[in-house]
Amino acid sequence: MGDHGDDDKKAHVVVLASPGMGHVTPLLELAKTLVLHLGFHVSFLAIPAEEASPAQIHLLRSPNLPPDLHVIDLPRAHVSSTLRHDMGVFSRLCVVVREALRFLPPFLNQNSVNALITDPFCLAAFDIFDDDDVSVPTYVFFTSSASLLALTFYLPTLDEMVVGDYSKISDEVRVPGCKPLPVEDLINDVLDRQVLPISNRLPTVAGILLNTWEELEPVTLRSFRETPFFLQIPIPPVYPIGPITKRDPEPAVKSSTSHANLISWLDKQPSCSVVYVSFGSGGTLSAEQTNELARGLELSGQRFVWVARPPAEANASGNFFNAGDEVEDPATYLEQGFRDRTEGVGMVISSWAPQEEVLRHPSIAGFLTHCGWNSLLESIVYGVPMIAWPMYNEQRMNARMLIEMGLAVKPEVGEGKRVVGWSEIEKVVRMIVEGEQGMLIRSRVREFQNSALRAFNNGSLACVANQWKVESGL
Repeated sequence: MGDHGDDDKKAHVVVLASPGMGHVTPLLELAKTLVLHLGFHVSFLAIPAEEASPAQIHLLRSPNLPPDLHVIDLPRAHVSSTLRHDMGVFSRLCVVVREALRFLPPFLNQNSVNALITDPFCLAAFDIFDDDDVSVPTYVFFTSSASLLALTFYLPTLDEMVVGDYSKISDEVRVPGCKPLPVEDLINDVLDRQVLPISNRLPTVAGILLNTWEELEPVTLRSFRETPFFLQIPIPPVYPIGPITKRDPEPAVKSSTSHANLISWLDKQPSCSVVYVSFGSGGTLSAEQTNELARGLELSGQRFVWVARPPAEANASGNFFNAGDEVEDPATYLEQGFRDRTEGVGMVISSWAPQEEVLRHPSIAGFLTHCGWNSLLESIVYGVPMIAWPMYNEQRMNARMLIEMGLAVKPEVGEGKRVVGWSEIEKVVRMIVEGEQGMLIRSRVREFQNSALRAFNNGSLACVANQWKVESGL
């Protein structure tokens, strides 16, 4: 891992990503933007999970990565004896990341590095280092909303105010710069205080790169600059550099027979006629909910593409670390005859699909989404109305934001029920494709699609990138 030398005379940025497609994807897109549009040399350090998923391997080994972007795998962390199946995503990440990060200081010391960009999960593990172990200016790429960032900054204050379980708070949580937040929308890792290490370390970084833009979250972004609470912490500079999403189609994906068949099928469908159903890189449904979803899609009579996974009863985030691993034929867990009855109308894909290529397709009318921030941004960038189906972590906060902004509709769980019923699914699918409300949502999404394009063209990332170049003498 020696020095890259002076041959290219480019500033060198190291990007460090924790495991999981939801973390790797936006950080890799940020790295590509730095290389292709801003003239940097980037070393992308990947922390492998216990079992790297085919989707993540494909992403990081693509032959289409730019020459000045070098993906380097940190040595695998052997933590299988420490990980438990009942651990949540945050706990599992902490174990894997903490073990892998011991290889970071040697890499930084052996290379000339102008800036280090990492995600909050890696930052939380930086407490294993001495003060001089990481002397490079460190920035966090916060790949969620400005509202979640505000909540993260507010958590130490909330921790002092509330003794015991946050879930016992009778009122809403009032975070400066945000709308009142119902306690039930707090992510599990907030409720049990696991996010506090991130909150405590964020004020120590040189800056925060935030994957949003001014017109999407104006009130919260303005509060970071003007509200006394944030000025007193004080928080580091916050740079809204979004939307950072995957914008270029991936030829390697197109070469896949199943994905080529998918795009070919979409090419044959009318404009704005297909609902795309996907629960992100790791979301899974119970068997009961899977059957209700299948029946609702069928009875809606609308065209659909469904990225399906084998049911999991206990853990909605069960495939977070191994997205793309599942190869089980959907016929083994979907109701008998479902695929025959929906042939020609619907297409069921096993485990993973080229989401950005699907969302940009003119046949797509709506996106039934788990409301992960990456998926939400992609849907806005491509002007696609959403059906909000949050599953875990900050997705409930994201779903509430989408609905309040008029960018999505949300199916409701009936009183006394454990799952969203087929009739509710049928109703919202029809609504998003054919209904007047669907047309209003589509119009609203396209307003933000235009604002996203303006934000991307304004070059917010270039401001902080130029600072790195000046500091490096380039």
